Amino acid sequence: MAQVKLGERIVADPEILGGKPLVAGTRLTVELILGQLGRGQTPDEVSKQYGVTRDDILTAIRFAAETVGRDNFAPAL
Repeated sequence: MAQVKLGERIVADPEILGGKPLVAGTRLTVELILGQLGRGQTPDEVSKQYGVTRDDILTAIRFAAETVGRDNFAPAL
């Protein structure tokens, strides 16, 4: 199955990390970015540590916000 574009810079491929949403061209998941920000790292620190741009980080945040804002969102139990 081919890579699916989920947004500006977010993609998913079932062959890479089980299809988790990633920053395009990396193996950096949206989950990891949000986790690092949630632990208190700044976007600039995440950018420097993982080699992604500030725009990649902001796109990951927008993707996550849109995902949880969908009408059919169902949290994992």
